[in-house]
Amino acid sequence: MDEMEEELKCPVCGSFFREPIILPCSHNICQACARNILVQTPDAESPQSSRASGSGVSDYDYLDLDKMSLYSEADSGYGSYGGFVSAPTTPCQKSPNGVRVFPPTVPQPPPQHHLLPQPSSLPQIPRNSCITCPQCHRSLILDERGLRGFPKNRVLEGVVDRYQQSKAAALKCQLCEKSPKEASVMCEQCDVFYCDPCRLRCHPPRGPLAKHRLVPPAQGRISRRTSPRKISTCTEHELENLSMYCVQCKTPVCYQCLEEGKHGTHEVKALGAMWKLHKGQLSQALTGLSDRASEAKEFLVQLRNMVQHIQENGVEFEACLVAQCDALIDALNRRKAQLLSRVNKEHEHKLKVVRDQISHCTVKLRQTTGLMEYCLEVIKENDPSGFLQISDALIRRVHMTESQWGKGTLTPRMNSDFDLTLDSGPLLQTIHQLDFVQLKVPAAPMLQLEECCTQNNSATLSWKQPPLSTITVEGYILELDDGNGGPFREVYVGTETICTVDGLHFNSKYKARVKAFNASGVGQYSKTLIMQTSETGHSPCDIQSIGTVAWFTFDPASAHPDIIFSNDNLTVSCNSYDDRVVMGNSAFSRGVHYWEMTIDRYDNHPDPAFGIARGDVLKDVMLGKDDKAWAMYVDNNRSWFMHNNSHTNRTDGGISKGATIGMLLDFSRRILIFLINDEQQGPVAFEGLEGVYYPAISLNRNVQVTLHTGLPIPDFYTPGEADPNGSVC
Repeated sequence: MDEMEEELKCPVCGSFFREPIILPCSHNICQACARNILVQTPDAESPQSSRASGSGVSDYDYLDLDKMSLYSEADSGYGSYGGFVSAPTTPCQKSPNGVRVFPPTVPQPPPQHHLLPQPSSLPQIPRNSCITCPQCHRSLILDERGLRGFPKNRVLEGVVDRYQQSKAAALKCQLCEKSPKEASVMCEQCDVFYCDPCRLRCHPPRGPLAKHRLVPPAQGRISRRTSPRKISTCTEHELENLSMYCVQCKTPVCYQCLEEGKHGTHEVKALGAMWKLHKGQLSQALTGLSDRASEAKEFLVQLRNMVQHIQENGVEFEACLVAQCDALIDALNRRKAQLLSRVNKEHEHKLKVVRDQISHCTVKLRQTTGLMEYCLEVIKENDPSGFLQISDALIRRVHMTESQWGKGTLTPRMNSDFDLTLDSGPLLQTIHQLDFVQLKVPAAPMLQLEECCTQNNSATLSWKQPPLSTITVEGYILELDDGNGGPFREVYVGTETICTVDGLHFNSKYKARVKAFNASGVGQYSKTLIMQTSETGHSPCDIQSIGTVAWFTFDPASAHPDIIFSNDNLTVSCNSYDDRVVMGNSAFSRGVHYWEMTIDRYDNHPDPAFGIARGDVLKDVMLGKDDKAWAMYVDNNRSWFMHNNSHTNRTDGGISKGATIGMLLDFSRRILIFLINDEQQGPVAFEGLEGVYYPAISLNRNVQVTLHTGLPIPDFYTPGEADPNGSVC
């Protein structure tokens, strides 16, 4: 609750809010303080008017004091809305919060307490009075209603009352003569607090006192200090209760505002519904802010631990340095003091940076906690209109405060390690040049999990150096295992911090790690990351689980330049009369895969080839002409299987426009089967397949095809899982 106290104090007087009002900028101010900082402005036609109503009115230290009209409620009296005006008092040059306020400058006669002044003689707030918010310095001109045009913040007033009651000391008996005891009851009729002995002695429950009502002290204190809340009324129509909420103006309105006022054409909603909606929004925003506050508390613990680590590392580093210097000849002693001085400076610098960050984070966390507690108290209020008057501002403040706890805020600004190394191996004649060697082996890189991902059977990994590391890095080494728990192997060496590895096994878990190196050597490995490639194929001997999730497209990067792509790289054609090869962007090495291609255009009876290929297949000849591809080429009447320019298994049945060619690749049996229009074309085309293969096709300008992936295995086919001896389940 102590953190919330700043939210409950007026920015002008520095005390708890009394009769707070809500300014148009959503900030709050005591009604008496608002009167104290009012400034009368000249007419709008005068040059001074623009200065008073513009950006020139940015604080309260004005020069034209003779033009001010301010009225104070500091003394007994009623202020400027009827009633008594207090006599001039000593001016308060500056409030506790640094805001200047001024006493009334209008001459007033000495107070006559035995005479009531006539209403016509009471000072009123002048027209064109200006008020400047003490927090955001926004200025505005008051209308003829003066401060009555600003709504009262009853919710804040209730929170202040509860806070003061919770902080108040225990009530004492008012009849004890010496060392008053703590009161146990209060009589509502007598308005006196009693302890138990005094109640029995002075307030016996008989006779006329038997009808008096005794209540607990806390309840009596509340009834003594507070009065029942008034029903919310409209600021423009004081006799009307607030019953609706204007969505456009974001304010509660009454029935007369909708019938006659400016809200008649605006969208309005039920007050209770909007009350519940805004309470929910504020609660949701508080949830995010609460998470940030929890992270900040953990971050403070981390920073405090870092202080201890810095001190321990500093002591250890000094000890090593002294041991090395003492082992050298007398010439080292002249240099030792200088080296120790540098270590101490680094030590103090690190401590200063961390302690400054602790101080900054503690203040911000205190403010955040205060805002949270204040908002929770506001949510407890059962005054819909009062809540809606401040809910928008509170929601904005909560979101703004949450945004301030960004990633950089909860990141240490200093590393606790000392990146200094003393080289004790130089010869005696080089002792006078002895200095710290900055170069060390690099720290372990950090894998950026939010940027690491898998797609089909490829994996993308990204990493970076620790944020506070200043050690030079010349390159990185990325290692992966074989996807089956085997040893790690190098897959990339270079200076980049992101790498994509293709041709992995489907449905496999790969372990990845990276390390950095420089001239001093190779650093430690990063944490090991486990990445799962896409599931495809089936479980062993489980036909019910057969399926595929391998989605891919044609790959423009590896295709022949004559290939034309469209339909998000799913449709290909060619601008050459010669056969040109294009492959898919995913490679297969494990599981069962099925994909199809439909013939969109087929002119002059060409013979396109469909199949699979290695990554280094020839791109300017028909698929299957070299030993890197396994294909079926087909015309309008028949087909052949071809590998390494060897033609086999001529089969009747060709293709035409609209035909569908299917390819079934089963690594459990290591075979490739072709289908035309859902019927198997010939026998098993190829057997003994092992390794990494890409879907591929060769075509010329007379053919256009469209690729279809992510398809289920055809119903006629029952795949199996090969065991080590070659049998199939």
